[in-house]
Amino acid sequence: MKNKKNKLLLFALVVLAQLYVPLQMIFNQENIINTGIEFKFQTAPIDPYDAFRGKYITLFFKESEITVKNAEKYTNGETIFATISTTKNGFAKVISISKCKPENTDSYLKLKVGFSLNNDKIAINLPFNRFYMNENIASKAEKIYRESSIKKKNETYALVAIKNGEAVIKDVRINEVSIKDLANKK
Repeated sequence: MKNKKNKLLLFALVVLAQLYVPLQMIFNQENIINTGIEFKFQTAPIDPYDAFRGKYITLFFKESEITVKNAEKYTNGETIFATISTTKNGFAKVISISKCKPENTDSYLKLKVGFSLNNDKIAINLPFNRFYMNENIASKAEKIYRESSIKKKNETYALVAIKNGEAVIKDVRINEVSIKDLANKK
């Protein structure tokens, strides 16, 4: 009887441990969404044949290339910290990068260097490039996003919450309207 109770207790602990990891990940994402600082990252035009894979929209951003001094000192895959600010137009902009975590701001991202483009530019891998959606409206949203990104007159951006170097996409908007709302109307 005692052996059976020990096995049951061990089983319960294993189940709790397995639940802890995904619940902690969900809590962390929700915490960033609810308490992080919001930034608008402008999207860039996309390849219309590779915009959507599954239940998410693949996003490309204008801020994926940044100007730096001595780009050759950054290597592919290297971790860097980018301090983010807002332009006069209200969009996110990388204002500085460092190999050390900034201490005087919460508005920073932990990133990976993609590659050096030339002496004064590097490509960065933003930690958010997919916007997951309900599968019932995903194909409509994909079409809307693709058409919008081709048209220069549309203002398309991802609303991103940032906290302690991590980021979560809250929404994708076209001319200040949620892509979810646009897809639900079609």
